[in-house]
Amino acid sequence: KLPDLRGEFIRGWDDGRGVDAGRVILSIQGWLTGSHYHNIRSWDAWDNTVLVPNDRGGDSLLSTDNAVRQGAINGKFTSQYRTELSGGNETRPRNIAFNYIVRAA
Repeated sequence: KLPDLRGEFIRGWDDGRGVDAGRVILSIQGWLTGSHYHNIRSWDAWDNTVLVPNDRGGDSLLSTDNAVRQGAINGKFTSQYRTELSGGNETRPRNIAFNYIVRAA
């Protein structure tokens, strides 16, 4: 029986190489967004207020006076803000482990 690959990305089966360890042939992996940062910066011409959740694992905004803040920030600021605390070490689409077989001509 052939696997139903409609709408799936095919990811070559690791077979002990260590790139995608622990997978078995035809196992499905869900999508994943790697943990990453985005820069946030206020407009230079206006003061701004931004709310930073206090439950983001220590992520905070650095105001222009270099003070680290959480909660509401008034005034100009720059920051790097982590967008996905639960992300993995890679970004990938939903995929299925597949064993490629190539026949030499």
